[in-house]
Amino acid sequence: MSDREPINVVWLKRDLRLQDNEAIANALKSKRRTLLLYVFEFILLNDNHYSERHFNFIKESLRDINEQLKAYNSKVLTVTSDIQTAFNLIQEFYKVETIFSHVETGLLVTYNRDKEFTRYCRNNLIQWSESKNNGVERGLVNRENWFENWEDYMNQDLEVFQPNDLQLLQLEDIEDLENVLTVTDLETPSESKFQKGGSTTGWKYANSFLESRHEVYMFNISKPEESRSSCSRISPYIAWGNLSIRQVFQKAQEVKSNTNDKRHISAFISRLRWQAHFIQKFEMEHTMENASVNKGYHKLKKSISEDYQKAWREGQTGFPLVDASMRCLIETGYVNFRMRAMLASFFTHILWQPWQAATAHLSQQFLDFEPGIHFPQLQMQAGETGINNLRIYNPTTNSLKHDPGAIFIKKWVPELAHLDTPFIHEPYLMTEMEQAFYNFKLGVDYPHPIVDIKENRKRASDILWNMKKDPEVIEESFRILKRHTLRDRNRMLRNE
Repeated sequence: MSDREPINVVWLKRDLRLQDNEAIANALKSKRRTLLLYVFEFILLNDNHYSERHFNFIKESLRDINEQLKAYNSKVLTVTSDIQTAFNLIQEFYKVETIFSHVETGLLVTYNRDKEFTRYCRNNLIQWSESKNNGVERGLVNRENWFENWEDYMNQDLEVFQPNDLQLLQLEDIEDLENVLTVTDLETPSESKFQKGGSTTGWKYANSFLESRHEVYMFNISKPEESRSSCSRISPYIAWGNLSIRQVFQKAQEVKSNTNDKRHISAFISRLRWQAHFIQKFEMEHTMENASVNKGYHKLKKSISEDYQKAWREGQTGFPLVDASMRCLIETGYVNFRMRAMLASFFTHILWQPWQAATAHLSQQFLDFEPGIHFPQLQMQAGETGINNLRIYNPTTNSLKHDPGAIFIKKWVPELAHLDTPFIHEPYLMTEMEQAFYNFKLGVDYPHPIVDIKENRKRASDILWNMKKDPEVIEESFRILKRHTLRDRNRMLRNE
């Protein structure tokens, strides 16, 4: 086997793009023929945080890359396997010299996979070169100077090149590999209400937002219906790496420098920083996937109610904005940040269920599922960090304020659409006579509220506010703040 051609491999994960991809750029510098590889790994195909919508988005992203590579007689080798088996079979044909990828801030299963793969590379004399992903750094002890380092990274030159600059393996070489590996079919349903994956589509969303849609961004950011068009909607393309944060950041800065009304674009840029902040936090607090970051809350015990959880998952709680948000999320993969926060708050506070019981369902529905955002946000909305303000969202107050005409509710809870607007917001206030007048029956056409919101809200508030005074919660709060530094946090909060 000594006559095997030495090659490099770019292992694509959550960086499904050609441009400003440091793994590809570093492979380019090697001047050695390179294989682009994506593996649908069994550990993720079988993980309950993932669902078909995620894998379809990935397939669409890979098809988009392959379309760009057609002119260069190449494509991404896309297989279903565990990672070590894939490389063992590749090594039957080629001598893998260096593997290029990014550092993935993922689930515990991917972190453990990476530790095992490090040993595999060492045992097989393969160099594994991992690049920083979107400014997030591995191995930090604290966040001193993190903000400055992140901004420096965002302002670095983009890694831009033409694909023919890279000595890619050609189609005939890849077909030889496909004969021994389990090739993944990249076909996806033609009709879907989900956003389509791929850098090409991602840039359409980004450009339309930066060119015009951002002009009403802050006006509509909390409105469940209007935000669907006035928010950027690029979160799936960032989560799966169709766009890099650096690409978007630099384009947004350019737009900001050429506009008189900077508040909307500045608010958007600040959220790019917060996105990186939360992922960095998750990178440094790996236990957050299963347990509250503040260990003082580990003593908080909640009674499990399968009935409550089922009603919440199915959008049948009797609270119209909660149900509309859940049904919309299930069907389209998207609701705005406020509705996400409300869904988490309602589950953990009003239904008094542990946030861990919500993680899989929500992650399966979010098309933009990003572990580094998902777990820190769930804990923050559950009030179990000790360092964030306690927010218990009232769904009725939010629907009256952010969906006053009940447009969003009528769309996603159509059984209420024929009622007058005040009853759409609060159908449980209808008298028997009013129900008869509208030919509508609570408990039949739409459920009664499954809990007493006023009573449950007070219980949650009392318990959680008292816990903030717990010595262990306070001690942990200081530890968290010290590790993630208030100085950077305050700088990130400043208006530009």
